[in-house]
Formats: sequence, structure tokens, C-alpha cells
Amino acid sequence: MQLSASTIGSLPVDVAVPGYDRSSVTVGIVHFGVGGFHRSHQAMFVDRLMNRGEALDWGICGVGAMHQDAGIRDVMDAQDCLYTLELKHPDGSRDLRVIGSIVQFLFAPDDPDAVIERMADPAVRIVSLTITEGGYNFDQVTGEFDVTNPAVLKDAALTSPPATVFGLVVEALARRRERGIEPFTVMSCDNIQGNGEVARRSFSAYARLRSPELGDWVESSVAFPNSMVDRITPVTTDDDRAEIADRLGVTDAWPVVAEPFEQWALEDHFPLGRPAFERVGVQVVEDVEPYELMKLRLLNATHQGMCYLGYLAGYRYAHEASADPAIAQFLLDYMDFEATPTLRPVPGVDLAGYKRMLIERYRNPEVRDTLARLCAESSDRIPKWLLPVVREQLATGGPVRNSAAIVASWARYVEGVDDQGAPITVVDRLRDELVPLAQSQRENILAFLQNRSLFGDLAENDRFTTEYRAALESLFENGAQATVEAYAGFSPRVAS
Repeated sequence: MQLSASTIGSLPVDVAVPGYDRSSVTVGIVHFGVGGFHRSHQAMFVDRLMNRGEALDWGICGVGAMHQDAGIRDVMDAQDCLYTLELKHPDGSRDLRVIGSIVQFLFAPDDPDAVIERMADPAVRIVSLTITEGGYNFDQVTGEFDVTNPAVLKDAALTSPPATVFGLVVEALARRRERGIEPFTVMSCDNIQGNGEVARRSFSAYARLRSPELGDWVESSVAFPNSMVDRITPVTTDDDRAEIADRLGVTDAWPVVAEPFEQWALEDHFPLGRPAFERVGVQVVEDVEPYELMKLRLLNATHQGMCYLGYLAGYRYAHEASADPAIAQFLLDYMDFEATPTLRPVPGVDLAGYKRMLIERYRNPEVRDTLARLCAESSDRIPKWLLPVVREQLATGGPVRNSAAIVASWARYVEGVDDQGAPITVVDRLRDELVPLAQSQRENILAFLQNRSLFGDLAENDRFTTEYRAALESLFENGAQATVEAYAGFSPRVAS
């Protein structure tokens, strides 16, 4: 039997299930990007509110906008949009809960107009996004929206039904405007500094391709709150599915697993209202920036600091790499000496404790977060999470030693072979461009760094290139393990 509305009543008593009548839930949120993170985070918070007897008019309609989302559609249809969230504690214990806050799933390639009309419905007051860091279609260096993207141009021409998230969302906003319906709020939940402002720029720029007036209206009339989201959510494995099926007594084709930790800081800017997220653990604040800088420059950047060095050294899981004392010290030194000086005070957060807690979270052996997942799509991650730290430190004369080593370890990783000679599958939208650059750096050591679309003018900064060369040469000559041990054994150098 498969998990569904008809089988949920047969689940063991120790598995939490929705304590509300799902038939009374109406859609108030449309969400693009129904992957693991959304289901372990935003959908879980909405479900938590519903279990309090609240927010039943804030049900979620998930949208798959890409052709590869057809499999998600099939599972969601078969399971009545129900799925299991399993939290893995470091001591090996598990908490299972069936989440019921997603009540509809639409596959845009099947019927784009159905998606648009769902968003045009006055009952929908929020359209939320987890479309990945690369989904906002902007230049990594200039921050400008890419108006040459063929898919974007095709949508903006209005010669066929829209296929991109920009085309779908802006068409829905345009219909609401024509019908005298106030615009919904667009809520980004992606790991980008100022994600709301990034979304505003991207959607407004797309709308401007349709008409300058529409673009100006989107920019001035639509709310785009900033947010910071955090929960380590690894890829669900077949072993996870088997374990969950054994606990449930029924099959869940698409469960999600996550660590126990959760955090969400959300700017309170929702003209048409929002669920009372603050009642279920969300930090609803006036200014998200201190929280997002903390998370992006500490957690996300140290993921990158750990994954390439760890993978090259032969580790395959985050808990293995972070248990290496040298890697842990390398990450702490980066956080203490390079990232922390670029942060603003974070209300209610003990930064010293937060940084050490990150290492403990990474060391949770039950989560089994793969380094390969953390290494994927780095061209969308390094420029947004690490390079802002580099540029601020270069501007103030601060240290960039460990930051440069992280960039160098990425360049070494993209060569496509680890220190043991095992091949590496490089997963990146720019793979065909980056791999040849990395493979030429034995002759031109700055070849990778000279990619201006990713690094701007960093290859022309003598202080950064000195540190970068030293790290890359050590990785070539000594390997990742010896390199990270050498870095962990010395205090970061402070520029004079």
C-alpha cells in the first residue's frame, strides 16, 4: 500500500499525522520548487500551524515548472500530496510526521493556464519560491537580469504560453491587475543575500521586457520580503525510503529527511496578510539582513569550505569531513577571522556559540549529507556566499587566506579527479566552461580565477592571487589533506 488519504488512518500511533481536516483546507500559497527543502521547512511550518487549528486558509499548491518535475507530479497525485518528514537525531533516534499542508500540485508544462489562474485567484496571497540560487537569471558579477536568455525572451514575446517561473508569475500578476485584484506577495526562500530584493529585480526586469509600465508596476506594487532559511536537508536515499516504509507499514515514494535544527527569519512585509508563523518558531523581524549574512557567510560558505577539501581528501559525507580536526579548525578559522568581521550584530544570537554549533550539526552521523550534494552547482554558490566576504576583507585590509584556499579547492575539484585518482563527476550548469579552465591551470595557475563572469577582477588583485596561488600550489604538490592540516596549524595572516 502507498501513503495516501485512504491509508493514513492505518499508520502506527507513534507517527504523527495531520490533526486537522484536510478537506477544509483552502489554497492561500502557491509554491514553485517543491523539493526536499521546501517540504522540510516552509511546508512543515504551515503544517505545524494547521495542527494548532490555525491557517487552514493558507494551504499550499505546489507547482512544478520544469519537465523533470513530472515524476514529482505523479507521486503527489498518487499520495494526495501527503509525504513523510523524518528528523534524524545524532543519537540515532527518529521523529516521523506526515505533512498535509500541501493540498494541490500543478505541473505547468501540462497546463500553464491552470497555474496562472491559480495564482490569479484572490484567495492566493503569497507565491513562494525555492528555485535555487541560479534560478533568478542574473549575472553573478553585475547582478543584472540576463535579458538574452532564450527562454525568458520567448516568454516575454507572448507568442506561446509561458514556461518559465518569470513568465508564469508575471502573467498572473498582470491578470490580477487587469481584474482589480491586489497583487500577491512574492516570497523567496532561496540562499541569496537580499533574496527578496533579488527577486524584485529579476521579476521586475522580466516584466519590463513585456512592457515598461508593467515592469514599473511590479517593482513598486508587489511586495518581496527578504528571508533567511536554514535546515540541512540531504537527498533522500533508497535506504531512507525502506526505513520509513518499515516504520509506516505503507510505502512513501517521496519522503524527506532532515536534521532536527530549524531556523527561519522572515521580514514582516505581507500586504495581503500571512500565516502567523511567529507562533510556530519563525523569527518575524523588521530587518533580515543580519540573520541572512550570518547564515550565508558562516553556514553556506563553510559547506563550500568543507566539501571540496573533504572530497579531494577522500571523504564522501559531511559528518566524516567535519570530524577531521584539521578541516574543523580550518572552518572555524575562516569563520572567526574572515567571515565574522563582515557581519552585523545579530539580535538574539550568540555568534561564538552559533559557529561551534554549525560544526556539531555537520557532524550528525545520522543525516549522512553527501559532499557531492554540497559540491554541486558551485558557480551559483561561491559568488553569492563566499566572494562577498572576500571583497569586504580586501576593501578593509582584512585576511583572505582561508577564503582564497576555498576558491582554490573548488578550482582543484573541478579538474575532475580526487587525490586518490578517482574520477569526480562535476555537477554544475557551467561545467562545460569550467572543467577545461581547471584542467589548464597546471600551465596557467590563474586560468580558473580569470573567469570574469564569476570572479570579476579578483585575478588582478595581488593580495588575493598571492594567497590563491599558494593554496593551489599546495593542493597540487601536497594534496588536500596535507594542505588543510598546514592551514589549521597556523593562525590566519592579517594584512598589514
